[in-house]
Amino acid sequence: MRSVGIAAKVTAPEALEHAMRVAGELRSRGLEVCFDDETAAALDDPGACWSKSSLGTHTDLLITFGGDGTLLSVARHAPSHVPILGVNMGTLGFLTEIRLEELPGVLDRVLAGDFQSEDRVALEVTVQGPDDSDRIYRVLNDVAINKSALARIIEMHVLVGGKFVSTFRADGLIVATPTGSTAYNLSAGGPIIYPTMSAVVVTPICPHMLSNRPLVLPDDLTIEIRIISSNQEVYLTLDGQEGLPLSEYDRVSVRKSPQTVQLIQSPDKNYFDVLRTKLKWGEA
Repeated sequence: MRSVGIAAKVTAPEALEHAMRVAGELRSRGLEVCFDDETAAALDDPGACWSKSSLGTHTDLLITFGGDGTLLSVARHAPSHVPILGVNMGTLGFLTEIRLEELPGVLDRVLAGDFQSEDRVALEVTVQGPDDSDRIYRVLNDVAINKSALARIIEMHVLVGGKFVSTFRADGLIVATPTGSTAYNLSAGGPIIYPTMSAVVVTPICPHMLSNRPLVLPDDLTIEIRIISSNQEVYLTLDGQEGLPLSEYDRVSVRKSPQTVQLIQSPDKNYFDVLRTKLKWGEA
C-alpha cells in the first residue's frame, strides 16, 4: 500500500485528533496520506485532499474515524478493491468494528497485508422519471422511500424480477442489503440478515394493511417501485444521507451493484459479538 485516504467525523474533536495523529504516523512511514476535503478543512491540513465520493479512487486503503455514517459517506463510492478500516469513536456502530485501542495492532497488520475482510453487497439505484431520464446511485445500507410529515399514505406498485408483487399503501418502503438490515430496516421491524448472505429485504414502513410484512429476496432480482400517489411529497433517501424528491409515476429500480464494498474485520470479534454488544442481548 502506497497511499491512504482518511475521513473523520468533523463535528467530533476526538475523531479529528486521532485522524491527524494516524496521518502523521503513516506519513512518517513513507506513505502518502490524503483526507477528504471536509476533514482536511477541519484540520487545516495542506496535504492532498479529495471529495468523499472520489477519495477511494485515489488511495489503496481507506480509514474512517467516527461512526457508521462516516464510513457510509465514503464506502458507497469506494472501488471494490480498496479495503476500508472503520474506527469506532464510541457511537452505536455495526460497520465500524475497530476500537481505538485495537487500531495500532490492526493497522500494522493491514499495512503488512495480513488482514481479513468481507465483501459486502451494494445496491445500484436507478430513478427514471416520466421524461425517461435516468439518475443512478449506489448504496451500501439501504434505499428508502418516505412521505413528508404532512403527506398522506403513499401508494406504490412493487415488482420483483418483472413480476407484480403487490400495491403497498404505507408511510414508505425500505430496500436494504444484509449490511443495512441492522439499520433503518431493523427499526421498521425488518429481520436481521447475516452480512454475507446473497439477499435483500423489502420492508414496508407502517403499512396500512398489517398483513404487509417484510419480504426477503435473492439479490439477483431487480426490484422496481412505481410511485402512483398524486400530489404527494415523497422522498428517496440513500443510506440515510443523500435524498431527492420523487414525483408521481417516477420509477425506482434497485438491483445488485457490480461493485462490492470491502470492509476490514476485527481480529478479536465476530458478527455475533457485534450484535450482542450493540443490541445488548443477554443483559438484564
